[in-house]
Amino acid sequence: MRLPPAIIASTEEALRDVLRFTAAADMVLSRYFREHPRLGGRERGVIAEAVYALLRKRTLFTHLAESGSGSQMRRIALLGLAHAVGVESIAGISEQETAWLTEVLALDSHSFSVALRTNMPDWIMSRLIAQLGEEEAFQLVDALNESAPLDLRVNTSKSSIEVVQAELTTAGIVSEPTPYSSLGLRIKKKPALQNMPIFKDGWVEVQDEGSQLLAQIVGAKRGEMVADFCAGAGGKTLAIGAAMRNTGRLYAFDVVEKRLAKLKPRLARSGLSNVHPGLIAHENDAKVKRLSGKLDRVLIDAPCSGLGTLRRNPDMKWRQSEGDISQMSQLQTSILASAARLVKPGGRVVYATCSLLEEENEAIVTNFLSTHPDFELRPMSEVLAEQKIPLVMDDYLKLLPHRHHTDGFFAAVIERKT
Repeated sequence: MRLPPAIIASTEEALRDVLRFTAAADMVLSRYFREHPRLGGRERGVIAEAVYALLRKRTLFTHLAESGSGSQMRRIALLGLAHAVGVESIAGISEQETAWLTEVLALDSHSFSVALRTNMPDWIMSRLIAQLGEEEAFQLVDALNESAPLDLRVNTSKSSIEVVQAELTTAGIVSEPTPYSSLGLRIKKKPALQNMPIFKDGWVEVQDEGSQLLAQIVGAKRGEMVADFCAGAGGKTLAIGAAMRNTGRLYAFDVVEKRLAKLKPRLARSGLSNVHPGLIAHENDAKVKRLSGKLDRVLIDAPCSGLGTLRRNPDMKWRQSEGDISQMSQLQTSILASAARLVKPGGRVVYATCSLLEEENEAIVTNFLSTHPDFELRPMSEVLAEQKIPLVMDDYLKLLPHRHHTDGFFAAVIERKT
């Protein structure tokens, strides 16, 4: 089935909005679709795929669009659409445009320069090469430039892996258990999950396997007092609450009210009653200070560059600069110091990011330990064995898309000495 010719103009419009980089791409697209209600579900899906293809391959598509005829934005939109659905599915293009698309899409990517092959800003690529070496950095970038599968976490207080998988199979959806998280199922395609009873009734939550593992290494137990310090929309909060068997007290703190608002419907679906959301002004808010030395465990999924999530959020690499990373490191240092004060002797802090950069990860932890002699690093190898997670790591958790097929995550377990 061919797409209507009007979809080219709609894709151009959406691209112009997204490429202003005034907000996250998913937010800009959501607003665009609200403003254009006549677009059907299939059209919206194709436009979104075309936009995300452009964001992943922006450097290459911009270069290719320098050839051909017509406006450059139309040529870029055509490249995105062709990548999403194939040249033959696009109606309303001329023979000349068809020939041009066929020719440029058949070019061997290995003949391009490093910048065109990686579609990554130089400042990011140079850091990855320094950390991993050139060969593995290219492997990582190739994985980051692919779209991510859909991972689900099963809410075991309501169902089981086997039952959920059977329900998905009945609905014609193929899934498989995730290799590391015992609660995860992976779906290659992206069905309209929000319309399914297993989602509406809280049997599953959409959550990348890496994020599921972060919640597991917190190691929260029944009856404990725990905080998710940067809870956001609460994916890891819900996983921790379920691990606590809906007992104890779990605080979900965040500085953005809109993010916490997204937690409320998820919390209602989950059936958990031990979660207590709390809006805070900053990491040293009075609500936080009142809990000083009282908690058993704290998870800090710190604000970061988000480069580990480029499979899902490819615009992140274009919306940031080296200066942003420096500012982020200062905030991460402050948040870790404040959150660590909450745990009692013997308590555990998990510092985590979805960044790939050492200056947001190991450097923050090393600096904290050098200035807080009452804390010590717990080797990740021990924590993973404790939680029966079949991963081989040394001191830190380092999840990488090309190795582990998760988003990129870093985590360190820091414990207060008794």
